[in-house]
Amino acid sequence: MVTARMGLFEVTVGVGRIGAAELTPVTALVDTGAAHSVMPESLLAKHGIAPLEYRSFAITGGSEVEYGYGMAQFGIDGREFPCPVIFGVDGEFLLGATTLQIFNLMVDPAEERLVTKPLRARSI
Repeated sequence: MVTARMGLFEVTVGVGRIGAAELTPVTALVDTGAAHSVMPESLLAKHGIAPLEYRSFAITGGSEVEYGYGMAQFGIDGREFPCPVIFGVDGEFLLGATTLQIFNLMVDPAEERLVTKPLRARSI
């Protein structure tokens, strides 16, 4: 499901522990300006996902905030991959650029949707 909002859009993704049989579906805002995806710490904890470390992240306005950083299983359109995730506050669901790259997806801004990027191979 895709929902448009002020030039941005949302997609439904699954989130859970790496290797889990089922992922929890959530609606996340696609944010190509964010390096990593952000999911609520409470959701990640519910799946038994703990931060691997804590890192400082620059936020809008230039200040820095420390958040938990770890790995979670993400599912998009029937495909699943482990991806880096930032442990955010409740209600914060962002799908960042790293996750899009791992899934080989890019944004189609005209249609407000995710599309598969053409794969490029380089001969040596």
